[in-house]
Amino acid sequence: MILVPGGRGQLGHDLAALSSDVRAVSSAELDVTKVVAADLAGASAVINCAAYTAVDAAETDEDRAFAVNAVGPGLLAQECASAGIPMIHVSTDYVFAGDGTRPYETSDPVGPKSAYGRTKLEGERRVLDAGGYVVRTAWVYGVQGSNFVKTMAALESSRPSLSVVDDQAGSPTWSHDLAAGLLELASVLPETRLLHATGGGETTWFRFAQAIFEELGADPARVQPCTTADFPRPAPRPAYSVLSGAAWAAAGLRPLPHWRSALSEAVRAGVVAPRTGAAPLG
Repeated sequence: MILVPGGRGQLGHDLAALSSDVRAVSSAELDVTKVVAADLAGASAVINCAAYTAVDAAETDEDRAFAVNAVGPGLLAQECASAGIPMIHVSTDYVFAGDGTRPYETSDPVGPKSAYGRTKLEGERRVLDAGGYVVRTAWVYGVQGSNFVKTMAALESSRPSLSVVDDQAGSPTWSHDLAAGLLELASVLPETRLLHATGGGETTWFRFAQAIFEELGADPARVQPCTTADFPRPAPRPAYSVLSGAAWAAAGLRPLPHWRSALSEAVRAGVVAPRTGAAPLG
């Protein structure tokens, strides 16, 4: 049985949907900050999806973010190591400074600029020190919970036009594809323990939003580009979040599909519903 703490979010939902061997539990059922050996009974592997993901709130609530993103994963990794259970921990592009010009390799220097990124980086270090796996991902969306794709779909139906930042680049990642990759990783368990897994290719939030409008059967010209400075946020966003999948491929794992084809599949799978009578493009 693969135990998935934080399993009621979009990634945990898809892990459970893809495998009957997954037991996805909520944070109320298993609090990683208080995990004990008994919580792991019957587990053959652990995929940790528990995280404090409120990026802006973490700027003023860093202690809580640190507890969930650093202390909890570290405790979980130690318990897994003691029990001989492999553990995979999901991390983020926010551990990098975001000022790169080429896809980040796993060996590239880190330098988070937000409280969220700092807490996630410390979680990575504690998991790796205990012998666990860390998989960094980015721009994740799925059928469960709130995400960028759902937000754009809601705005498409309620506004004649909208502005979306065009100076932040990354790789949209469908949680279904990421879940499949994590399950493959759990079955292979390569020697390399720090990996990146995102949708293939890269785009900007603006171009991503235009693609979402296309899939909804709406006019992508209703989406206009703007800059990050036009929408200041408490936590700085990485300008460049593209993660290299070289280490993932070198470990013998299948690359995740290109972000654009994945978006088409995600819409067909019901992440969001196209306009009535409009067929998805792509």
